Order: sequence, then C-alpha cells, then structure tokens
Amino acid sequence: MKPNLHPNYNPVIFVDMTTGARVVTRSTKSSDRKEVIDGVEHSIISVGITSDSHPFFTGQKQFVDTEGRIDKFQKRFGAPVRRAGKPKL
Repeated sequence: MKPNLHPNYNPVIFVDMTTGARVVTRSTKSSDRKEVIDGVEHSIISVGITSDSHPFFTGQKQFVDTEGRIDKFQKRFGAPVRRAGKPKL
C-alpha cells in the first residue's frame, strides 16, 4: 500500500448551531477550535443542521404540495391553445 495515500482520521465534535446538540465521532475534517474529552483532543466543527434540528427528524409540520404538476402548469400558463383545427375525416 502506498504511504500517505489516505487523509488523517481525527476525533471531532459536531455541534449543531441552532440546538447546541453535540455528536462525538471521528472524521477527516478538523478545525482550529479544540476540546479535550477523556484525555483526547477533539476538533470542534459547527454545522447548521443535524438530525436534532432537521424538520424531517423532529416531526415539525411541513408544507406538503398536494396540487399536481399538470394542474400547476395549467394554472400558471392557462389552458393549452390549439393552433390548428381538428383534422377532418
């Protein structure tokens, strides 16, 4: 195996900026902010959204689009216009 092929795998803490929830794990990402937990230095990485704050996982009500795509198109651009007459038999 080639040396220095894989990136460094470091202990990190992902912190949700909205809820303050913390997830201790390992990642190839690192930062200048550090914290020591049980004698191990972890990088602190702030993230905007996690499973703790995402509406799908929290069960918060979401806007559900029940109107069909064709109905929305016709509502937006009007009924289709036929330029040619019907074929005569």
